[in-house]
Amino acid sequence: MLTLGDDFESSEVENIGSGLAVKAVNWCGHCNLPFYEQLCPCCGSKKAFSVSDIRPVFPEEQLLLGCIDSLINENEDPLRYTKHTVWCAGNYYIIDGKKSKYDLKRLSTLAYEKIKQIKVLYDQNVSQIDRSVFNENINNFVKTNVDRYNEITEEAFRYISNFRNDFSLDEMFVSFSGGKDSTVVSSLVSRALGTNKVIHIFGDTTLEFPTTISYSRRFIKNPESRGIRVVIARNFEKNFDSLCETIGPPSRVMRWCCTVFKTGAIQRTISSVFKDKNRILSFQGIRHSESVSRSKYKRETESPKISKQVAVAPILYWKDIDVWLYILSTKIDFNDAYKMGYTRVGCWCCPNNGSWSEFLTKVYNYEKSKQWYDYLIGFAVKIGKPDPEEYIASGGWKARQGGYGIDYSKNSIIEFKPCATEINSFNYVLLKPISLELYEFFKPFGTLNFDLGNIRLGEVFVLNNRGEIIIKLKGRIGTTNLKVSILDPHLANARTMADAEKKIKCQITKFQMCINCKACEAVCKFDAISVRNNKYIINENKCTHCYQCINHYVSGCYMREVLCIKRN
Repeated sequence: MLTLGDDFESSEVENIGSGLAVKAVNWCGHCNLPFYEQLCPCCGSKKAFSVSDIRPVFPEEQLLLGCIDSLINENEDPLRYTKHTVWCAGNYYIIDGKKSKYDLKRLSTLAYEKIKQIKVLYDQNVSQIDRSVFNENINNFVKTNVDRYNEITEEAFRYISNFRNDFSLDEMFVSFSGGKDSTVVSSLVSRALGTNKVIHIFGDTTLEFPTTISYSRRFIKNPESRGIRVVIARNFEKNFDSLCETIGPPSRVMRWCCTVFKTGAIQRTISSVFKDKNRILSFQGIRHSESVSRSKYKRETESPKISKQVAVAPILYWKDIDVWLYILSTKIDFNDAYKMGYTRVGCWCCPNNGSWSEFLTKVYNYEKSKQWYDYLIGFAVKIGKPDPEEYIASGGWKARQGGYGIDYSKNSIIEFKPCATEINSFNYVLLKPISLELYEFFKPFGTLNFDLGNIRLGEVFVLNNRGEIIIKLKGRIGTTNLKVSILDPHLANARTMADAEKKIKCQITKFQMCINCKACEAVCKFDAISVRNNKYIINENKCTHCYQCINHYVSGCYMREVLCIKRN
């Protein structure tokens, strides 16, 4: 499975960020370890080759590689890689200085029964791992790169300390995921500020790796993090499996799971913990080298997802190797998933997971992985895919867009026609019976008045701050016919009557499609919106009629974006 080959070709990469140059990572063929300078600080040798980034391969992952080989090539020793220095750079392993490309395509086609055999062999040998070669190599790596460690750490300390001038400790928090990056940021913040009093908010998506939950429990007991208050942000009202049945699995372009189980829950937690604060500071473990999209992030920004939050990224310009240099130099605890071979730790079924992560989940989380595969096959059949197995194996489910084949997506269509007898009035045929909840979605436009209109006809008026009627609603509770008359074409800062009518449709769309995803909660800067017990409520005492919740999402509703379909 692993094939030794020639050395890497040199490909130096240099990124400049915040005055700190992140150099290409060089490899010393004599010491068998990565370094940053042109000459190895340990032995003085020139670089053998360069890579853009690199990570250590722990003995647990080395054993897994050996187990895979043993089941494909008979008589192979499962522990053979633990006797060598092993690092990983992208799609290659570096074994004693030689590149070895791994056949991920072959792994993705392995039957589940074969994967079970790999795990059995792994469990039989894990207690026999000899860590001496790995430990010696890591110790040498840390000693060799001590100058780089000091450089990036001191710069991060200075950067974090500067925020003491604008924010107090009770206006700060660390966004903690249980991954290596947020672990490092947590350590840097505590050391730079000289205290463990900065709150940590742990976003439990309910889809975390078992090792993430274990690590989060260890975290509060570890010497370096003892005393830190960790607040868990979790959506207790929604179930991932049930939502998948309703709106389909998340994809790379429709990651509704993040909004429902992460952003919304964190916003609610922030509102509770920092209820009296108008502006708060969030330390985050975002890095440019993580993905193409994150390479565009700024080091400081007003959060686009969560209101009243200033997000800062102390390690934005660090590479993977920098993160590991910090962890291995300080010897702080970290998530065991990285020892098993995972390069990122998030949700175990994330559509952004690569082939290697998916394979590891099959090995270490067999039952859940098999259940997820069976669900995806059923989903492919449901939406009419001719070859469900190929659709899943090729990753087609990860690339899907819109709500084609999903019944719930029909709620995104709004049937209406202009009223023939009244100008600027529109007759809507709703797909959901009118209820009191409908009127909640009209509160952002102004003040509701249930007394001025004809109660028998179900008339409700919306007034502006001068007490003038700007919208008339007419529709009986329990029916699906709604008449909307727009008396002010500039309501909600609309430029034209057509624009005003679009804003009305945004709110009707929300009413029809709302699954209590909490995306609207995260948008409101004034904590006026709450979604609890399947009820959408706007607190009129908090709402300032800024109209942000109306205009934030195209067509009004986040679910409309997720389940968009073309109308026949």
